[in-house]
This record gives sequence, C-alpha cells and structure tokens, in this order.
Amino acid sequence: MRLHPSVYEAFQVVMRTGTISGAAEVLGRSQPAVSRMIDKLESSVGVKLFERRKGRVVPTHAAHLLLDEVERLFVTLSSLDDFSRRMEEGADGGVRIAALPALGLDFLPEVISRFSQERPLARVKLNVRMSVSVEKWVATQQVDFGLAETPFQLSGFHTRLFADTSYITAIPADHPLAEREVVRPEDLSGERLIGWTVSVSARRIFDDIMQGAGIIPQQLTETTMSAPMCSMVKRGLGLAVVDPFTAWANRDPSIVFRPFLPQIPCRFALLEPDTRTPTVLATELIGHAETLRDEVLAGMG
Repeated sequence: MRLHPSVYEAFQVVMRTGTISGAAEVLGRSQPAVSRMIDKLESSVGVKLFERRKGRVVPTHAAHLLLDEVERLFVTLSSLDDFSRRMEEGADGGVRIAALPALGLDFLPEVISRFSQERPLARVKLNVRMSVSVEKWVATQQVDFGLAETPFQLSGFHTRLFADTSYITAIPADHPLAEREVVRPEDLSGERLIGWTVSVSARRIFDDIMQGAGIIPQQLTETTMSAPMCSMVKRGLGLAVVDPFTAWANRDPSIVFRPFLPQIPCRFALLEPDTRTPTVLATELIGHAETLRDEVLAGMG
C-alpha cells in the first residue's frame, strides 16, 4: 500500500518526541489522528513499530531500521524541492535566446537587466546572429525563443509578430534635413548615404523606392547592421535609413531621426520551437521585452 509522505513524517516525529501527544503537538494534529497514522504505517510494513508503556511509545528494532529509510526519503524529497526552487529561480536551466543585431545589441541587454532585477539568480544566454541564423537556431531547438526579421523559410517553430513598424532616417543634427518632419527620396538626391549591403532585404526595397523616384543614391559606405550606420552618421559620414530599435539605442544630441516616406516595413517576429513548452522564465523575459518594445516605439514616434 502506497502511503502519503505525511504518514512517514508522523512516524519520524513520534520517534523524535517519544510520545504520540508530543508528536501531535509538533504536527498540529490530534492524538487520535497521529495514532491512526502510526497504525496505518504498521499495517503497511507488516511489523510492530512501537511498544506502548505508561504513556510513552518505545521503538522496536524494526522502527529504528525504518527510521533510516524514512530519513533518506526526506533527504530525497528535500533535494527535489530544492531542485524545483532552483529551476523556478533560474539557478538551473535559465533562458536561451537568439536575436538579430537590431534587438540583440542594446534592446535585449536592457530587457535582461529589467528581468534580472526580479530574477537575480536566473541565467540568460543571448546569442546575437543575423536573422537567417536565428531562424536555424530556433528550428533546431537550440534556444527557448528567437527574435528575427520576417519572412522565414524554415519550419519547426511557430511565430507571432513582435513589432510591425518602419525604418527611419538618421541625420546629423547640423544637417539641413534635420529640420524636416519627414524625409522623402527626392530629399536624398545628391546626399552622401550610408547604406545596407545587398544581402539585407530592406536594401532591395530602398533601391526600388529610389529607382521609382528617379534618384541614384550615393552609397559609398555599406554595412549589414544599423548600429554601425548610426555610428557613422554621428561622425558626419552621411545619412542612413535604420530600424527604430537601433535608433532608440543611439539617441544622441549629434543625431536626429525622422520618418522616411514611403515607408519601408520593419517587421520583427518572435519565434518559439514547436516541440518545447515555454518555461516560466522565458515567458517572463518575453513579457519584459514586449513592455520595452512598446516604450521604444512610443518614444520614437
């Protein structure tokens, strides 16, 4: 017969106190209830565990042998409880993330900072990769979740839209265009631009817009990420069209940001593996990311 751990706990306390009444007081139960638990235990193991003598209970040899087993049981249960607590606090396991640079370089470090204030023992592993690699990491179940730019080619994960916004123009603060409310293709005619490499999907959309407006951009400097583009704008190397999250991370008096029209879509999605249930820690971290996302997009207009 399988017994509830409380029965073994009652036995352990009776062995410690030497009386049913003392055990009842420690356990917060009635004496008859503790007696019934001891009777149930004796019936289960098939041997007599106590001799009753003048209000006290005297353990038999079998009781001492059983006590050794019970104490090992409670050590195991304590270890399981400790394991559950450490998993809940993130001391074991933690959260693994893969994110594209636009979110991985500054946005997610701020998210992790906020998360760590509530979960100081939680471990977080952040892998910053290009969107194509993020997609592969999630598809092969190597991370709890990923953040990447749409569209996607692989399977093995489900997605939901994380941010649906547009790219914006980064302009040196002392440039005449800094006074404009919006920047259009014709405004960039003859301007020195810092552009994306052809491997970036937004580059193809930008080229189509400029070609449609009859503008040939002077893109003498190219890169794969918005962060170095902002750094070069600050150094007066030209203008750039960047994502709003990188713009938020590069707020500085020497650079201003203005909407670019027509809009170039900037859509980031949250990717989660199909075969992995989101952990409590991962869910909490995603919640912080969504909160900061709303703050960033509201602040960048």
